[in-house]
Amino acid sequence: MLDVTRLRVLAAVARHGSVTAAARELHYTQPSVSHHLAKLEAETGAKLIQRAGRGIRLTSAGRLLAERAAEILGRLDSAETELAAHVGLRQGQVRLAAFPSALGTFIPAAAARLKREYPGLGINLVEAEPPEALRMLRAGYVDVAVAFRYDDTEPEDRGIRTTPLLEEPSYLVTGDDRDGTALTDHQDAGWIAGCDRCRSHLLDLCAHEGFTPTIAFTTDDYVAVQALVSAGMGVTVLPALTISAHRNPAVRFTRLPASPRYVFAATYGAPPDPPATTALLDCLRDEAAEAVHWPAAATAAQPSR
Repeated sequence: MLDVTRLRVLAAVARHGSVTAAARELHYTQPSVSHHLAKLEAETGAKLIQRAGRGIRLTSAGRLLAERAAEILGRLDSAETELAAHVGLRQGQVRLAAFPSALGTFIPAAAARLKREYPGLGINLVEAEPPEALRMLRAGYVDVAVAFRYDDTEPEDRGIRTTPLLEEPSYLVTGDDRDGTALTDHQDAGWIAGCDRCRSHLLDLCAHEGFTPTIAFTTDDYVAVQALVSAGMGVTVLPALTISAHRNPAVRFTRLPASPRYVFAATYGAPPDPPATTALLDCLRDEAAEAVHWPAAATAAQPSR
């Protein structure tokens, strides 16, 4: 049977690519880390690491075991959290990964409410875009992932269960010096793209209007995006939560028709969820409902004909 401590050592080495950094994270000495790795190789009968100059790197067998170790350790941590939660929500911790504009709007209120209602229950928040948040969920590093998509399809992984939180509209974001409330009014402008999902959404919207935008800048920092727009560096499309989280007074927002972003909370595994997870989901649903008062920042854009 594989030793859990040695799996933790291998996972730490895989994360950092260094025995020194792994030892620092685990509060071990470097010889102790090397000893655990050697023992793990003996247990598995496989070469897991190899020297590379002054450092080390994982072999293909090492990478495979490190990936499985991350999943196993995540599940063990989840089991500990769930067991603590079953004590009656008087102690333990629930872990949440979410994208930035959710963390900048309704999630702090949900976390504060959870803390008020269950003072002994801790909450750990991690910022992650949807693909990474869902990977963390599958690996057991978090109990809930708040993510989004631009269509109403379910995640392909059948182990993931989703709870709808809200549908948010999208806005055309332009400088005060630019006329036009339709995407086509700005087809010759430089465009600012966000994360991969938001970039794909922008390209789809523009393709529907018959043009391909010229991407001048790419950043998923919604504060930086609005600053670039206000400086005349381009135009963009942003979902409503980013505007609720931060609104630059020097730019113009025009609501776009039929362009929702679907925000959901995801959990993993068969129901029922642990009590702590259920409590967090309840708080997320309630506080997300309060976030639907979108900025009446502009008139709705008219669809092109």
